[in-house]
Amino acid sequence: MAIDLKTFNHNQLNELIEHAKVRQAELAKERLGALRERIENIIKQEGYSLEDIFGGRARRARKSTGVVAPKFRNPANAQQTWSGRGKRPRWFHEALAAGRKEADMLIK
Repeated sequence: MAIDLKTFNHNQLNELIEHAKVRQAELAKERLGALRERIENIIKQEGYSLEDIFGGRARRARKSTGVVAPKFRNPANAQQTWSGRGKRPRWFHEALAAGRKEADMLIK
């Protein structure tokens, strides 16, 4: 099936692209479903279930909601601390640039 794209205007091309993307997603979903069916049939023929082969549903990792104790303290302002996780705070960068070492800012 050949389509002469030169005859399409901008809006028609965008519409064609959107339709093509939708169809592409449908085809991928169909292929995945067919593959899943084939795998399930093979597993059933061998006398097993999906849970036997792959285990139960994967559990989500628990997110830690606890507060982490601070590891570093700003020598210029004792109110400012940092746990050592995530992005370094500005005061930490400034202290390092001023010649301090990480060990100097550790909370002991």
